[in-house]
This record gives sequence, C-alpha cells and structure tokens, in this order.
Amino acid sequence: MLDAVFYVTDNGIKWRAMPCDFPAWDRVYAFFRRWRRHGLAQEFHDRLRGRARRAEGRKVELTATVIDSQSVKGAASVPAVSRGYDGGKKINRRRRHVITDSLGLLLMVLVCAADVTDRQAACGMLPRLRTRFPKITLVWADGGYAGRLVDWARQKLRLTLRIVKRSDDMTGFVVLPRRWVVERTLVWLMRSRRLVRDFETLPASGEAFIYFSQAMLLSRRLARPACRPHQERSRRVAAA
Repeated sequence: MLDAVFYVTDNGIKWRAMPCDFPAWDRVYAFFRRWRRHGLAQEFHDRLRGRARRAEGRKVELTATVIDSQSVKGAASVPAVSRGYDGGKKINRRRRHVITDSLGLLLMVLVCAADVTDRQAACGMLPRLRTRFPKITLVWADGGYAGRLVDWARQKLRLTLRIVKRSDDMTGFVVLPRRWVVERTLVWLMRSRRLVRDFETLPASGEAFIYFSQAMLLSRRLARPACRPHQERSRRVAAA
C-alpha cells in the first residue's frame, strides 16, 4: 500500500491508473484517505526525519528553522473556494507554506489559497511550530515576512524572526544565506510529478502528498549507508 502511494506521488498518475502490480486503486485510495485523516502521513515522515537528523550527527530537537512559500497552478479539480489570485504570478493558484530545519528537512506544511499572504500563514503556523518544537528560538525568512510579524513573534512566541533580504545591487541568480536551504526543499518537492501542479480537491490531500514526497527522499537517504559496503565489495572484486 505504501509503495502504491509512493508510485502515485512520484509519477503523478490518476488513482484509477494504478498498475496491476499494486492492489486495487480504490483500496489504495482508501488507505491514503485514512492516513491523511489521522495524520499518519506526517507521523511517518517525522519519524524518518528524526532518523535522518541523527544520521547527520544532529540532535532530534532543533533550535533554528527556515520559512518560505511556493505558489503552484491549480488543476480543474481544485475548487474555487480553496484557490486564490496570486498578484505576483497574475493567476489563480494555491500556495504551499513550508517550514524546514537547517538541513532543509520538512517540519511543517500548510496548503491554502494563493491570496493568503506569507504573514497571514505564518501567524497560524508559528504558534503550532512553537508548541511542537519548544526549543526553537530562531526563524530565518525573506522580506515577505517583514513588518509587524517580527515584533509579534518576539513578544508572543519568543521567536527571533530574522529577515534575510536580497540587496538592491544584486543582479541575476544569487545564493542567499540560509534562504537557499528552504528554496532547495521547494525544488525537491517539484521532483514529484504529483506536486508539479495541485490536483487535489482538499488542501489536506496536497499536504499529505508533500509529506509522502519528502518521506521518499528521506528513506533513500537513510538507505545509502547500507548500500556502501556492498558497493565497496563489488569494487574490490572487480579490481581483483
């Protein structure tokens, strides 16, 4: 069942186009819907994230995060009530607001209409982030989060919201400190074809697919050390 959901996430197929090697599509969708309703997709991802942090020599409890958002086109299956007009892209879209750790591993995601600003989404996400990760004290963000949100986060949540701005004299592509981490995570999401556009009727389904996409990345990353001894033995045999 999990491999079938991964297949849908990675290849972006319709549920009814499930290959015959997997269980029936309606059974797979029923499990996906159950996992989404009970938050099991996020729990599964969070356990993998903890193992990945330990494998990188980091503590499971973190103290600094990065926040950003990504606007994506909505398919015809996205209802009008959950999409909005993005003034920057000049189109009706949905927006994904994500918070990652300093390694770019996902901590929290919110899918909503594109007319919900970064500050509005942060007002709902940062209190939940503070509750789940009480040791966090620093959040890096771009200029879209500047303003009264900085003072509100410091006074109400005891969070330091540090704005990393792009200088006016910069031209072309420039890697900005700390912000590149979350921007790389947003690129990782676009590797899953199901996430290239938003096809989901419910925003919660979009959030679940994002967690499954990152779970695939983490599982591959955790499997790498187990493959290295076999690869080293193969090289030694070939050299002999």
